[in-house]
Amino acid sequence: MKKTLLLIMACLAITLSVHSQIRLEGYNQALINPSLFEGRWTARWISVPNEPANTYGVYHFRKSFELGEVPSRFVVHVSADNRYKLYINGELVSLGPARGDIYNWNFETVDIASYLKPGRNVLAAVVWNYAERKPVAQVSQNQTGFILQGNSEQEAIVNTDRSWKCIKNESYSPWSEGTVLGYYVAGPGELMDAKAYPWGWETMAYDDSSWKTAVAGIEGAMKGARDYPGRLLVPSPIPPMEMRQERLSSVRVSEGITSPNDFLKRPVSLVIPANTSVRLLLDNRQLTTGYFSLLFSKGSNAEITIGYAEALYEAQESATTKSYSLNTKGNRDDIDGKRFLGYEDKIIADGGEDRSFTSLWWRTWRYVDVRITTAAEALVLEDVYGTLSAYPFERVSQFASPGNERLGKMLDIGWLTARLCANETYMDCPYYEQLQYFGDTRIQAMISLYNTSDPYMVKNAIEQGRQSIVADGITMSRYPSSLHQFISSFSLWWIGTGYDYWMYRGDEEYMKTLLPAYRGILSWYEQWLKPDHSLAYVPHWFFADWAAGLPNGEPVREKDGNSAFQDLMYMMILEAAAEMEQAIGMPAMATHYRTIASNIRNTIQAKYWDNERKLFADTHDHRNYSQHVNSLAILAGIVSGAEAVDLIQRVLKDESLTQATIYFRYYVHQALDKAGLGDQLLDNLGIWYDQMDLGLTTWAEMPEPSRSDCHAWGASPNIEFFRILLGIRSDAPGFERVLIQPALGDLKNASGRIPHPKGEVAVSYALDSKGALRAVVALPEGVSGTFIWKGKKHLLKSGEQIIAE
Repeated sequence: MKKTLLLIMACLAITLSVHSQIRLEGYNQALINPSLFEGRWTARWISVPNEPANTYGVYHFRKSFELGEVPSRFVVHVSADNRYKLYINGELVSLGPARGDIYNWNFETVDIASYLKPGRNVLAAVVWNYAERKPVAQVSQNQTGFILQGNSEQEAIVNTDRSWKCIKNESYSPWSEGTVLGYYVAGPGELMDAKAYPWGWETMAYDDSSWKTAVAGIEGAMKGARDYPGRLLVPSPIPPMEMRQERLSSVRVSEGITSPNDFLKRPVSLVIPANTSVRLLLDNRQLTTGYFSLLFSKGSNAEITIGYAEALYEAQESATTKSYSLNTKGNRDDIDGKRFLGYEDKIIADGGEDRSFTSLWWRTWRYVDVRITTAAEALVLEDVYGTLSAYPFERVSQFASPGNERLGKMLDIGWLTARLCANETYMDCPYYEQLQYFGDTRIQAMISLYNTSDPYMVKNAIEQGRQSIVADGITMSRYPSSLHQFISSFSLWWIGTGYDYWMYRGDEEYMKTLLPAYRGILSWYEQWLKPDHSLAYVPHWFFADWAAGLPNGEPVREKDGNSAFQDLMYMMILEAAAEMEQAIGMPAMATHYRTIASNIRNTIQAKYWDNERKLFADTHDHRNYSQHVNSLAILAGIVSGAEAVDLIQRVLKDESLTQATIYFRYYVHQALDKAGLGDQLLDNLGIWYDQMDLGLTTWAEMPEPSRSDCHAWGASPNIEFFRILLGIRSDAPGFERVLIQPALGDLKNASGRIPHPKGEVAVSYALDSKGALRAVVALPEGVSGTFIWKGKKHLLKSGEQIIAE
C-alpha cells in the first residue's frame, strides 16, 4: 500500500507540473508574431467610462486610421468580455471570442487587409456583457472589456488604447417574457428600442465626434506572462464558425394580413397598416442555429416580437383549464390546435428607414413566431432571414445501400443534429443549455472522428475537460461553465474520449500530457474503493441515462454503493488507461490499474449475477435489473461467446428491465456487436424510426416526452453504420491497423468510406442470392489490417483488394 501511495503522489506531482504548461496551438498560429507570446502586449483592455464593471450592457468602440497604401497583410488579434462583433469599413470580419475560461481566454486572429483601402479606414466593434444574465456556458471576469492588438509595428496603429472612441448603446435591455418549458440557461432575449439605437455606428460615414474617449485599463498578456492578474490570453484553437444565409421555407400562419407568395424567398415589402396587429408563423422545415435578421422601415412605436421554438405544443385540456407540458409536442410538422411557446426578442420601431435587427447571440429555431402591433404609422416589413452559425465541419464520410433510403435519411438527420450541437464547443443541445457535457462529448467526438477530417474540435473538447479539473482531481460535468457542476461518471467518460482519440488519431505527444490528469481522476476514484473491490457510493451526480427507473438518471445503488454500473464503468476505464500508460506513459501505473481492474473483474460474477434470471443485477441485493448494467458487462468482457449472445438477446427482449434510452443505446449497440450479433443492429433502431415518424429533423434528448428536440448523443447511428454495419474500426493506436468486420443484417448491398489520418478507408459489399460475399476494400498507403467474415480472417494491405467468400 505504501508503495502504491508513493507512486500515486509522484504521479500527482507530475499532474500539477504538466497541467500548467499545456497550450493548444491556435488555429491561426502561423499568423501570430512570436513576440506576442513574450510578456505583455502593448494594446490595453478598454471600456466605456463611468460604466459599472459588471452590469448588463451593450457598447460600441470605434477607431479611425489612415493608410497611404493597402498592405498585403494586416493582422489583428481581438477579444472581449463577454463577446464582440468586429467590423472594418462596415463589413463584419470576426465574432468571438470562442468560449473558454479566465485562464484560457481566447482571442481571434484576423487578416483584414482585403477590407482596407488607401486613406481613411474605420474599425468598429460591438461588445456586450450579459452580467448576471449571461449563459451558464459563458465565463467572465465580471468586467466588460475589449482588446485589439496589431500583429507588428505596422498594425500597432490600431491597438486599443485611449485613441479609441466609445459609447453605450442605450437601446438594449434584457428580454425574458417568452415561455420556455424545461431547464433553460442559454441567456436572455433582447429588447431593442430603435429610437435609442446609434444607426450606422459601424460605417465609415458615421459621425462619432460626440463619443467618449475609451478608458484604457491593463495591458493584454498571453498565458504564461509573469504576475499578470487579468484574463490569460490564448490563440483560439478552433476555426471561425460557418456563416451563410438561410431563407425560411414557408408562412404556416398569417393572421391579420395576407403575405405575398414570394415572401421569405427574397426581400419583399409587406406593409402592416397603422393600428393593426398581425401574426406570421414561419417554418424553416428543419431545425437550425443562427442569427435571425428582420429588416423594416417606418412604423414609429410599432412593437415587433420574434419568438423562437423547436416545435409547437398541444394543449392538455381539462374541464376548466388548458395547459402545456413537455409531452404534448406531437408530430413536429403539425400546427393545428397547437400553441407557440419559446424565448423571444423584441423591437420597438422608431419610424426610420432601412432599419435592421440581428440578434447579438445566435438563436435556435424551426418555427419563428413574428407578432407585430403598429401604432399610428404603418410599418414596412422588408425582409426576414437567418444566418447559419455552426462549427465548420465538413462531412467526408459516405454511406449507401440501394433500396434502403431511410437509412440515408437517418444519417442525414444525425449529421444535422451533430452540426447544430457544435458551435464554439460541442453542446448537449443548442436551444436550452449550449453546454459541453463530457458524457455527451464522448459520442460527439466519435461522430467527428468517423465523419470528418477536422483536427481541432475533438482536441479542444478534451483540452477543456482538462481545464475544468478541480483540486480534488475530477473534471466538472461540463465546461466551459460559470456554474460548477460535477457528474463524477463523466470524468470517466472524459478519459474514454481521450482513449478513443488516441485509437483513431494517435497524437501521442499530446496524449502523453493528458496521462497525469487521468491519474488524478483515477486516484480520486481509488479512494472510494472498498476492501471487497466494489466502489462505495461515489459522490456528486453519477449520471447514467434518462431512463424510467433510474432515479435522477443515476444507476440504482445501495447506500454503500455496491453498484454494478459503477464497478463496471470504473473497471473499463482503468483498463483503457492501462493501455495508454503501457504504450506512452508509465508501465508501473499500467500494472497498478490492471491490478485494480482485475480485482474488480474477479468479483463481478459473484456479486451481481442472478442465476435464476440469467442476468446481472444492478446491485448486490439484486433489487433491480437494467439494460445498462448487462450491456456494460458484455463490453467489459465479463461474459463472452455463447454466454454473451444469450445475455444480449435476453436483455433486448425482457421488457421488465430498465430500458436504455437514446443516449445509452450507444453502449447497448456496442454490446450487441461485441456479442457477435451486430447483424441485428438494424432491428434495434426503433427509437430513431419513431422520431422520424414524428417529423423530427434532429434527434431528441429522449423518447417522448422530450424537452430538447436536438441532442447530439442521439446521433450515434452516424458512428455505428460505419463501425458495425460496414465494420470499420481502429485496431491499433493512431488507426495504424484497421479491423473490418461487417455486420450487414438484411442488407444485400452496402458501401461507404470514412476518414483516416493517412487518407480514407473505403469498402463496398455485395451479397449474391446464395449469400456469397464480394467485398472491395481500400486502405491508405502504409496501413494494413484484417478483414473478418463469418469467422474467417483475411489480411489486408495498402491499396484496393477484393475478397470473395
